[in-house]
Amino acid sequence: MIADFLNDPNFLPWLIPVGPLLGFLIIVLATNRSRWVPATDRHEYGGHHPDYNGMSVPVVAPASRVLSIVVGMSGSIAAFLIALAVVLRVSQVDFVFGEQIFGSAVEWLSVGIANFNMGVMVDPLTTIMLVMVPIAVLCIFIYSIGYMAHDPRQARFFALISLFAGAMLTLVVADNLLLLFVGWEIMGLCSYLLIGFWFEKESAYKAAIKAFTTTRVADVIMLLGIAYLYSVTGTLSFREILYNTEVLETLANTPAILIGGMSAAGLIGVFLIIGTIGKSAQFPLHVWLPDAMEGPTPVSAMIHAAAMVSAGVYAILRMYPLLEAGGHPHAGEFNSPLLLMAIVGGFTALFSATIAVAQNDVKKVLAYSTISQLGFMMAALGIGAFIAAAFHLITHAFFKALLFMASGSVIHAMEHGEHHVHEHAHGHHDDEDEDEHAHGHAAEAHHDDHAEHHEEHHDEAHSAPHFDPQDMMNMGGLAKRIPVTFYTFVIGGLSLAGFPLLTAGFWSKDEILADAWLGTTEGFGPHAFVFLMLATAAFLTAFYTARQLCLTFLGEPRTEEAKHAGLGGPSNVVSITMQLPLIILAVFAIIAGFVGVPPDFPIFGAIFSPEHNNFKYFVNETLPPAIQADAPAFNWFPVAVSFLVALGGLGLGYLMYGRKPLKAGEEDPLIKMLGPVHNVLKNKYFFDELYETIFIKPSQAVARAVSEFVDRGIIDGTLHTIGFVFRWIGDLLKMLNLWLIDGFGDGIPRLIGWTGLQVRRIQTGRVQQYLLLVAAAAVIIGLIFVVSAGTAAN
Repeated sequence: MIADFLNDPNFLPWLIPVGPLLGFLIIVLATNRSRWVPATDRHEYGGHHPDYNGMSVPVVAPASRVLSIVVGMSGSIAAFLIALAVVLRVSQVDFVFGEQIFGSAVEWLSVGIANFNMGVMVDPLTTIMLVMVPIAVLCIFIYSIGYMAHDPRQARFFALISLFAGAMLTLVVADNLLLLFVGWEIMGLCSYLLIGFWFEKESAYKAAIKAFTTTRVADVIMLLGIAYLYSVTGTLSFREILYNTEVLETLANTPAILIGGMSAAGLIGVFLIIGTIGKSAQFPLHVWLPDAMEGPTPVSAMIHAAAMVSAGVYAILRMYPLLEAGGHPHAGEFNSPLLLMAIVGGFTALFSATIAVAQNDVKKVLAYSTISQLGFMMAALGIGAFIAAAFHLITHAFFKALLFMASGSVIHAMEHGEHHVHEHAHGHHDDEDEDEHAHGHAAEAHHDDHAEHHEEHHDEAHSAPHFDPQDMMNMGGLAKRIPVTFYTFVIGGLSLAGFPLLTAGFWSKDEILADAWLGTTEGFGPHAFVFLMLATAAFLTAFYTARQLCLTFLGEPRTEEAKHAGLGGPSNVVSITMQLPLIILAVFAIIAGFVGVPPDFPIFGAIFSPEHNNFKYFVNETLPPAIQADAPAFNWFPVAVSFLVALGGLGLGYLMYGRKPLKAGEEDPLIKMLGPVHNVLKNKYFFDELYETIFIKPSQAVARAVSEFVDRGIIDGTLHTIGFVFRWIGDLLKMLNLWLIDGFGDGIPRLIGWTGLQVRRIQTGRVQQYLLLVAAAAVIIGLIFVVSAGTAAN
């Protein structure tokens, strides 16, 4: 029975997220035991990552750390293997829309009048995600072993990254919008915890709060869309909504509440898209993603490639039949959701690309690049290029994960060089040969040696100017120091730039431009807008990619730190674990594009797509036949544009930064070329400052006013007055109780007691006194009789 279960693709998807989720629970409950250790006691907990200096940190025992890694990796490998089994089984099926969808469901929640089911579903769209997500996650896990090797909270990191992966896989296999939203929200929590992983840094916890707050705004609106959808259809099941053309027509023909002229499908679609705008960091909710670089680099790779921002585009892809209901972009008919996606996506693609041009932080360049590429996907969906958007989502995940992890290697190498420079500043290793240092020192030896002088370095660190290992202006010449990282970074960069024919990024980006150009030739305005914006953005993408490659790797080192950068030697575990995923992803950054080559593309079409576009052929059955579009016929113009913008941008970037690399202290030529515009771009159009002025400061002022006037003045004042009155009444009742009730009740026994005490004094034990008292009593009684008798006689 168990064998049947494991071989049944209807049930097997249940197990895909189980491994990472179970890994999270085991690490949290069993292998995360720690003790508090002053960070300054050991170098590996003080100087490598920011900034534990002087703090006590929870340090997990070495055995527990290893066990946490094993548990986390096991969960990830299990997810990968099960997903692979599902993909192999599903790939043998010739899908037809609405048929052969694998899945199962169980009752989850009963609310009296309705029951919510929890289930899994695998269709062509799910399948391509089950190829991309587990591979990217597994590479990120391997990379994290090296990158987080010297972090005292390594076990916590693997627990959270496992939960992150489990949430994304839950979202991917979900068969209804409610379960998708559960995975969606867990990812939001994980991003908050991981962006603020080094919460000792003020910038890290502020970035975490910023990400959490910004995405929550969008999530609330998305939840309204989900509730509205349920109120109209009575279900949130994908199969009952997206695979039912009658339901889609009903939604398209039902007027929306409150907003005239819009259909229910349109309003629901707008709500869902706003949720995606927050999750996928589109304009104007893009501000959180660059700040998310405060988290460890594997987290950045996870957010930008395998989860989080990819989840936003995936959600749109999943709900696309609903979003297109009532519209027909291939015939020039656009409804509100389609127009919103086309405008927001196209503008975001160009807007973010302009910002990336002027950034010097190696990770922030990639962050704005991600925002821009997500804009490509959103814009493609807005003009009906469903297949092209899904294709770009997959290729982008591979080369962007590669680029982020390669940038992490660069940063790691620069930090290594920084430690080396500090050691030399104290007169150590003066006679050490440079190459010997680079290749002969294992990281452990380096850290042990450094630990002996940690206090000295700590003092110096406070006196020396701050060195930023992520600033590309501090780099240069790293190609010789970290060659594996260099070559893989180049492959990822060329794929991002859309280098023609040989890279995955070219094929997916070219398909989007081809779709946009086809609509432009037919006079569709949104297509023309998207084509113009994306072509310009693609040129800028190629330019800033070339700038990044040249500033980082070419020329001579511009700092002493860059001169001594390294990963600890080729046989070091840190170096191996950090470079192996780069090689794997570099392969995918090339070959992933060949699954989507148009069949009529000269030479390449005959080689890779002799019968049909394999990617389109497989994924197209996710859509109802009515909205399935034919692939645009081969046209030289968009292809020429793809060639021109990619090679033009790369060439211009090389001419400015590669032909004559910058030397130490030399100014970026872009500053002189752009003049004051450069400052605007470098400061990200001052959007953070604008939001600070428009939203944050007013909201803080309102919060302070509410706190002072409403909370302390009205609410606290009213409560304090009521409290005072009741306290006074209580005191009065207390006094009455003491004086009246307790006084009367206690007075009688006290009087009796006092009387007894007085009478007791008569009992002295002396006979004389008793006789005297008897005599006195007799005299008194006698007097009473005499007086009584006299009164009676009168």
